[in-house]
Amino acid sequence: MIATSVKYFTRPSTLGRISVRRALSSQKTSTVQSNEILIAQRRNRPVSPHLTIFQPQLTWYLSSLHRISGVLMGFGFYAVTIAFGFSSLLDLGLTTEQLTEWYHNKVPTWADYSVKGAGAYLFAFHFGNGIRHLIWDMGKELTLKGVYRTGYAVLALTAIGGTYLLML
Repeated sequence: MIATSVKYFTRPSTLGRISVRRALSSQKTSTVQSNEILIAQRRNRPVSPHLTIFQPQLTWYLSSLHRISGVLMGFGFYAVTIAFGFSSLLDLGLTTEQLTEWYHNKVPTWADYSVKGAGAYLFAFHFGNGIRHLIWDMGKELTLKGVYRTGYAVLALTAIGGTYLLML
């Protein structure tokens, strides 16, 4: 049957009846002209829906904050680690005792609580949300109700745990 179909379409009388009409044409253009055409085409493209057209969800905020908290804590960890590494390589004499003494003598109380609070709440949130992800990895709380329940639990534990760590 396939062979019959191929023979049918390759017969000269059939090919004569098929006409292809091209809606597009090509022309030679310079680089500048092609860039201008491209810019004009981009102006006429529809814009993809932006996130602002959607109603914000708790899951968006928690996912974004989980990533941001991980990056910020990682940045702080690597900054201190690199500082101590360069100090030992260049024999600058930076020690934990000197750093602690400088922190207690030079940093005002409001800045102390700001830094400790940021670190405490970021750590508490990241830790709690990490536990939430481990619960999901076990296949638990994957319903919409369960996702929101664990999300609110993470926020509550963040408030309690962050406040506890701040007061240490």
